[in-house]
Amino acid sequence: MKNKFCLLVLFVSFIILPSSVLAQKKGNQKKDIAIQLYSVRDRIGSFNTTTDNYKVDYTVILKELAQMGYTGVEAAGYTDGNFYGRSPEQFKKDVEGSGLKVLSSHLNKPLTDEELSSGNYSESLKWWDKCIADHKAAGMTYIVMPWLSVPKTVKDLKTYCEYFNEVGKRCRQNGMYFGYHNHTQEFEKVEDQVIMYDYMIENTNPEYVFFEMDVYWTVMGKNSPVDYFKKYPGRFKVLHIKDHREIGQSGMVGFDAIFNNAETAGVKNIVVEMEGATTTIEEGLKISVDYLIKAPFVKMSYNK
Repeated sequence: MKNKFCLLVLFVSFIILPSSVLAQKKGNQKKDIAIQLYSVRDRIGSFNTTTDNYKVDYTVILKELAQMGYTGVEAAGYTDGNFYGRSPEQFKKDVEGSGLKVLSSHLNKPLTDEELSSGNYSESLKWWDKCIADHKAAGMTYIVMPWLSVPKTVKDLKTYCEYFNEVGKRCRQNGMYFGYHNHTQEFEKVEDQVIMYDYMIENTNPEYVFFEMDVYWTVMGKNSPVDYFKKYPGRFKVLHIKDHREIGQSGMVGFDAIFNNAETAGVKNIVVEMEGATTTIEEGLKISVDYLIKAPFVKMSYNK
């Protein structure tokens, strides 16, 4: 009888333990949610900051973000070959040592008036070669240009598309992707002929250029993110998840519809960005990540 009881216990253990262990592991999983470090620029600086401001121990802040529930970072502090005053290798080490992953980086390199008029942007491409090498050393997946003023002519816009294609080609050759992040001006017309954003999407090579849609600025530009997903499926590898302040608080952005159409958009990663909060930015970031963690329409990961 004793032997039968032992066999029964062993049998139950094989049946029950795996499911309980699985549930425990599932409970420890984190949703794949990155944070744009521009959100904490007042504490660690950004690409608009002088080198002296980068002397803060930013690993303290990175660890705080990891404890909140964020899993990766998008940098906004690439200057003179360094990230927040650290070498690419040190930046990667610091981020990973804080329990986060290096995902992407924002930086700007607009063409000069001379390059636009001549169509020769070889000097800017030299800058990009160094930039791409630095980002590869930092372990980046994406390099994103976050701003472009509305070009004066369609010809200038065409030149920018060709420029982006070339930068994107160089990124792909180095195992990374090049993207463009929008605000609201991209939904304006150039020379009353073409909508800037649409023209950029239609005249860049999907193999070399993706679009990091900022869903809040798209809505503020009086457009529907979902409409763009359906019009240009597969072009939006990364989304900037943003609201007026904390995510989900304003009611202006239809996050459920956005995430329910993420597969159509081609989304692989999501990045939270906050430019202001109701109280402190730290509290706002915690509210935002908690909203996404609890939201049933947000998947654990989009990169699978």
